[in-house]
Amino acid sequence: MSRFLRLLFRSVTYTRWLHLCIPVLVYAVWLFTFPSGPMVLVPFLFPLLLGLVPSVRTAEGLQARLMLVREERDVPQSSITVGPAASWTDRWRTVLWLETRAVLAVATAFATVRLPMFTVDLVRVAGGSAPGEVFLSPVTGPRWLYWALAPLPLLALPVVIIGLGGLVTAVARRLLGPSAAERLAALEARTELLLEHNRIARELHDSIGHALTIVVVQAGAARAAGDVGFTERALAAIEETGRTAMDDLERVLTVLRASGGRNGPRPTLAEADRLLDSARASGAQVDASLTGALDTVPGPVSREGYRILQEALTNVLRHCGPVPLRVRVAVMDRSLEMKVTNPLPAAVGRTRVGSGLRGIRERAVLLGGESRSGPHEGSWKVCVKLPLDGIR
Repeated sequence: MSRFLRLLFRSVTYTRWLHLCIPVLVYAVWLFTFPSGPMVLVPFLFPLLLGLVPSVRTAEGLQARLMLVREERDVPQSSITVGPAASWTDRWRTVLWLETRAVLAVATAFATVRLPMFTVDLVRVAGGSAPGEVFLSPVTGPRWLYWALAPLPLLALPVVIIGLGGLVTAVARRLLGPSAAERLAALEARTELLLEHNRIARELHDSIGHALTIVVVQAGAARAAGDVGFTERALAAIEETGRTAMDDLERVLTVLRASGGRNGPRPTLAEADRLLDSARASGAQVDASLTGALDTVPGPVSREGYRILQEALTNVLRHCGPVPLRVRVAVMDRSLEMKVTNPLPAAVGRTRVGSGLRGIRERAVLLGGESRSGPHEGSWKVCVKLPLDGIR
């Protein structure tokens, strides 16, 4: 009972009733023009033609969303779509919707007009007057019975209006809702969005984490050195690292703002020297070997390879400090191979599993490659192999 009373005072109940009455108003204008003859039934044939027009589905969807499911007007994943019919199945669903709406409109008009008339006739009979056109048979029985029955049609009217409104809303969700192809497209879009957010999280972790690690190592080394010249070089490296991190952060924030602008270019392995110089500026001795044409590596592999190398170097500096490093990057015929090796001090645990190594594995797997990391003969080694032939 309480639910019925809440529905009775909700504005959507009456917008649904108005939605059901709109076809009746259109039909009334038609009857005024053609009051008799076979032309009276012509409006019921219109849905067969209108429903086949793709844009009609858009108009009906907008009207249904505004008047039947008002709470979903600003919801991206609404139960009623507003796109045009993209297939013949959608068109026939629109035809069925228009026919169903016409039938429910007739039922609504009958209830809206006849139920109050029925109450008037009951009052007339109870008062001793002749009934109107509602009663088709002679009136018998005591007058008090008609007085008692008179309020019932008026009480039934809101029940009928609420019931028909709920029925037309359910039918609209069924026939004007997204098709299987539209649901699949929405799912793919959502998947792409989640993948993009995951990529942005990795970007922030790699670029900002690398920059902060360099800054911490440089600041600690400058404080411990007590050399003015070294301190100046450390401050210059911190400044350069900070600028690079700010550029990366601004590029990622541009994506998050969804401003519609194009993202700035992401770094590639052709700029790997910048990572190596940054590690050297932190005090690490870097033995690097870059073989092969790095500028010919496909864009996705080159960009992700840069981030993988960045994260590998960051892990070394974060967990082991400025220790000697051995970096090998080789462009083969069908693959890109990268190895980063560093001594594993006794004070450092032999198992280092964190978000950095997990990010390296995720990047490698997304490109169809493989990643291995772990202790090896007193050192820590990260090995990554990415395919090239399947990416071009």
